Amino acid sequence: MDPSTAKTIEVAMDPGTVLILRNIAYLVASILFIRGLKGLTHPRTAVRGNMMGAGGMLLAVVATLWAGGIISWGWVVSGLVVGSIIGVVLAVRVPMTGMPQMVAIFNGFGGAASFLVAGGELFIRLAHVHAAEAAASGSHESITSQFTIATALSGLIGAVTLTGSLIAFVKLAEYKITLGGKKIWLSNSLQLPGRHVISILVTLTTLGLCVAVVADPTTSLWYWLLVASASVLGVLITIPIGGADMPVVIALLNSYSGLAACATGFVINNTVLIIAGSLVGASGLILTAIMCKAMNRSLANVIFATMGPTAEGPSADDVYAGKIKTTSADEIAMMLDGAQRVVIVPGYGMAVSQAQHAVRDLANLLESRGATVEFGIHPVAGRMPGHMNVLLAEADIDYDKLLEMDVINPTLDTVDVALVIGANDVVNPVARTDPTSAIAGMPIIDIDKCRTVVVIKRSLSPGFAGIPNPLFAMDNTLMFFADGKKAFVEITAAVKDS
Repeated sequence: MDPSTAKTIEVAMDPGTVLILRNIAYLVASILFIRGLKGLTHPRTAVRGNMMGAGGMLLAVVATLWAGGIISWGWVVSGLVVGSIIGVVLAVRVPMTGMPQMVAIFNGFGGAASFLVAGGELFIRLAHVHAAEAAASGSHESITSQFTIATALSGLIGAVTLTGSLIAFVKLAEYKITLGGKKIWLSNSLQLPGRHVISILVTLTTLGLCVAVVADPTTSLWYWLLVASASVLGVLITIPIGGADMPVVIALLNSYSGLAACATGFVINNTVLIIAGSLVGASGLILTAIMCKAMNRSLANVIFATMGPTAEGPSADDVYAGKIKTTSADEIAMMLDGAQRVVIVPGYGMAVSQAQHAVRDLANLLESRGATVEFGIHPVAGRMPGHMNVLLAEADIDYDKLLEMDVINPTLDTVDVALVIGANDVVNPVARTDPTSAIAGMPIIDIDKCRTVVVIKRSLSPGFAGIPNPLFAMDNTLMFFADGKKAFVEITAAVKDS
């Protein structure tokens, strides 16, 4: 190589130049993150926003690896291969009904990655300090107050996120255990004896260990004790929360994972990690607030209270006895034959039966016959924020037909036929009429105001709130007891025959 060329390369790769180029890459990545989040605010731009966010993360990772002084590329490549294989397998094998559980797990992995990176950085810096002490220099410059505080926060938030997400996964998967011959559904709120006292003690212990990490940075023992204590705290916080509140919990845990990443960014002095973590943390908190508003509950009520039937509430026999009217696919087809406006309200039952494509087929058929078909979407329908939107988008249903609760409610009295598939609590009118109900004050889709309501469910079983739904017994309501997908296939066939 020509000496002048070698000199040029040496100057170009000067550490200062590398730092400038890395920071420029971080700036571009941060802009892509922000633009990506902006794109995610509307279904039409969501795919593009997702790609921009992924591109920003790829740029940030490449810049970090290029300028970070990697110890061993073998470990990096191995991690990429193993992670890619796991990601592909999950993407292919996990059904849409399993998406909430997978989101919960991803939140937990984010928290685990944060506290492991922070713990690794603490180990490295302590090794440098001990080496300096052995050399009689006594230098402690690598461990500052900012570093110890950020490390403590990363360990605290990351560990709570990990175990809280694991419990959320178990609840969403609806696992059950048998104790003393009695089946206990883990998706329900589990009230441990003396949980308030235990939670207070664990919380105080965790906070005390945070102080210990900051006050005594000469050992990593306090940090790993903090991680262990915070892990127990994450379990205690999440176990009492019932399945009905899981959309809020997922949004909150997503925020926690971002805050943990932000704290880890301060630990390793990585600007783009701080920015990305802040964006995730802030957006997660905003989404949590939206979910709480949609349920008319405070965050404290979601975390510390229990949603469920009250002792004075009416029983299912009182609500349903002698009042339930059933129907068939042929009768529904006759109703739809002259309908000008049809509204479909999806719930978790649509996700369980994977009925979104059958729903689309019926909607397309009705539109081809001149009817207007719209979808009423409740913010907390399903098991995670936006669950119904994701399912309907998968079926290529036009985004403009997905109307939010506040948009569709004022005109529901003009709807000829409403089809409710698997939704329960989000259409339960007791939220408006009974101030003692578990869902009192919760904004709902006022589907009972439609001229005719057809509820498609497998049974009269209650929703996650555990209370009966008077909608099922109303004069303008007909029940079609069937699997969601099978029901829509039969209705579509009957409409074609008619």
